[in-house]
Amino acid sequence: MFPRIREITDAFGGRLRVSVEEHPSGALIVLERPDLAGRPRVLLDGYGVDVLAGYIMSARLSVPQALPDEHVDGMFGTRLRLEVDPSAVLLLTQEGGSGIEIAAPFWDRLYAELCIVAAHARELTRRAEARVH
Repeated sequence: MFPRIREITDAFGGRLRVSVEEHPSGALIVLERPDLAGRPRVLLDGYGVDVLAGYIMSARLSVPQALPDEHVDGMFGTRLRLEVDPSAVLLLTQEGGSGIEIAAPFWDRLYAELCIVAAHARELTRRAEARVH
């Protein structure tokens, strides 16, 4: 079943790819913009996915007002930031300078996809823990 890959598109042809793969710690979730030069991407674990899903909902409720940044620690440390001017966009940045912008038209479908991905990540983590014990 893994890797699992889904693409979300917007009305202008923009693409956001969400993939889940097995990882020694359980699951690795990759968010990638294959339609942009350099194919920007970020890597998240299950913790990062849960925080991102919550941040998306907070951003939807906050716009056009600002929202404080959120930080995810760990192996896939990420800073989540909402920019509201000139248009609403989420900025996800990781150590080493890698990052991705996610425009508001992607948020609803990405939120739904993250709910599914989170379940897969929890199951892969459970399986990884079972192999260790």
